[in-house]
Amino acid sequence: MTQASTIKMRNIGPKSSAWLRQVGLRTHEDIAAAGPVDAFMRVKRAGFRPSLNLLYALEGALADCHWQEVPEARRQVLIAEYEAAVALLPAPRGRPAAGPVTTTQMQEDEAPASDFLDEPVGDDERE
Repeated sequence: MTQASTIKMRNIGPKSSAWLRQVGLRTHEDIAAAGPVDAFMRVKRAGFRPSLNLLYALEGALADCHWQEVPEARRQVLIAEYEAAVALLPAPRGRPAAGPVTTTQMQEDEAPASDFLDEPVGDDERE
């Protein structure tokens, strides 16, 4: 595919464009067919670490508006769709699903465990 047919859309910078190309989304039509949430999920599943701004940028690109102009109500719908898509993902292989975080605090003993370093040994005491 030629460079001219790759993504050149509003809100989509060079880094985002590279991510999208790498997951097979090369044109406006590809992104429109996938939808903003699926396009965003493809980028995440590929191992990239996009922020939610990419999700809003994709929505803005499809609606032909600046990503900051995406209405709050639409953002909430996009986030809900994204969270539903994440919930459907399988657990990571080889690792258990993350559990709750616990904190363990160690208590200090009142007396030192060993006192062999407390007093230096003089030369006459070594023999």
